[in-house]
Amino acid sequence: MNEKEAKRVKRDRIALLIAVVCVIAVLVTGAVTTNQDTVQESFWALVPPIIAIALALVTKEVYSSLFIGILSGAMLYSGFSFEGTLTHTFQDGVISVLSDSYNVGILVFLVILGIMVAMMNRAGGSAAFGQWASRHIKTRAGAQFATIVLGILIFIDDYFNCLTVGSVMRPVTDKHQVSRAKLAYLIDATAAPVCIIAPISSWAAAVSGFVEGKNGIALFVQTIPYNFYALLTIAMMIMLVALNVDYGPMALHEKNAIRGDLYTTPDRPYANESEKKVSAKGTVFDLVIPVAALVVCCVIGMIYTGGFFSGTDFVDAFAGSDASVGLVFGSFFGLVITIVIYLVRGVLSFKDCMDCVPEGFKAMVSPILILTFAWSLKAMTDSLGAKEYVAGLVQHSASGFMNFLPCIIFLIAVFLSFATGTSWGTFGILIPIVVHVFENGDYRMMIIAMSACMAGAVCGDHCSPISDTTIMSSAGAQCNHLNHVTTQLPYAMTCAAVSFVTYIIAGLTKSAWISLPCGLVILLAVLLMMKKRQKNAAA
Repeated sequence: MNEKEAKRVKRDRIALLIAVVCVIAVLVTGAVTTNQDTVQESFWALVPPIIAIALALVTKEVYSSLFIGILSGAMLYSGFSFEGTLTHTFQDGVISVLSDSYNVGILVFLVILGIMVAMMNRAGGSAAFGQWASRHIKTRAGAQFATIVLGILIFIDDYFNCLTVGSVMRPVTDKHQVSRAKLAYLIDATAAPVCIIAPISSWAAAVSGFVEGKNGIALFVQTIPYNFYALLTIAMMIMLVALNVDYGPMALHEKNAIRGDLYTTPDRPYANESEKKVSAKGTVFDLVIPVAALVVCCVIGMIYTGGFFSGTDFVDAFAGSDASVGLVFGSFFGLVITIVIYLVRGVLSFKDCMDCVPEGFKAMVSPILILTFAWSLKAMTDSLGAKEYVAGLVQHSASGFMNFLPCIIFLIAVFLSFATGTSWGTFGILIPIVVHVFENGDYRMMIIAMSACMAGAVCGDHCSPISDTTIMSSAGAQCNHLNHVTTQLPYAMTCAAVSFVTYIIAGLTKSAWISLPCGLVILLAVLLMMKKRQKNAAA
């Protein structure tokens, strides 16, 4: 171990010690000052996710951090009873979330996608696409723009987006020496931000379901011009690539990638992937056809669960769809079609296809573990009354700051989504409150406030290391999860700050035509300033 590594290890150990002491201090304080009743619907409900996120960022170890967060939530809920803590951790936490049919559907979808990716790689489809793309995509900027375009085109569902874009574009970005952290950012920034402004998506269906007594899809469409975080995130990606500017930890990752190191940190997820057996018969169609089949089948699966084939119209079927079941149906039939195509073409034997089943499952073990812990942590915050606590804050803030309510709701949604790792849960808490506050008053302000809620939820989800979309993006890019979190955070926070200012303007002007251009100008000015600082630092 050289001197630099020894210093890093020593620094990490000190940081870990400080983090552990802080956690113990928080829990001891809780044990002394609280009981089962006083922690309910109070700030203590948000302490477990705060502990988990802080530990993950400090220790760079996500599994133990999440589990400690779960334990702390169970301890608060049980009044620091040993038996109660164990029961709540496992019976009401881990076992409960793994018994939930929606969660199981998402895990099955993950596994099937992992199998399909393994099959596409073994069939040579990914390698052939990489070779084709290398003849048409000549630059690093071109590889990044192609990733952005593909991410925008796959707007049906964020989970599907993350894993599909990653598997398709990874060979291309690797060839052009784009870091895995930058690829993960581009995937994540075209997942939830695109889905939340796409009327035909699982997210639109979820949001419309939270609006009772009104046409949810119609309201969703009206919120799109005011969804500043999503729109500015897409604009920011394009500006970053066009201006060739990177800052924060991402700058180091990109600099190392240009020198040949796509990972930066010692762990190399899937670094030896190219050493596995690959068919020499693979062509671009061995990747394009399975992906196209997956897209079509997933759309059909989702509208099927919404009753489209029973007479419901397309929009209502999508709004009423069960994304979990629909994606399982779609991915299963996509997998069957892929196997048949490969067997007919002689690209893979049946044995090769079946060998990809455990291989694909193993590739998804890490995201499945993180998702399970993240869901369990959310169960802890739910049991402590986090939803009710935040709902009370929002209703209290609505009394006197009406013009500034959108920016206040944006901040609350960011915090709640960041702490719980879920956008949809944040929608479910805040959107009904916003509709109730404004339903007999200013309709335009209701639309802006709803947009602020959705934008803040996506922003917090984007920043949170326990977010399922963040986890999926890391899996899709085959990037170290905490590398993705730490490199993405400065970009997301920049966009969040600009969005906050833009919501202040929107609350005063009530016009997207004024506020959105102002936000774009501010964002461009910030990035030009970062580029200038980058040049000065390099000089």
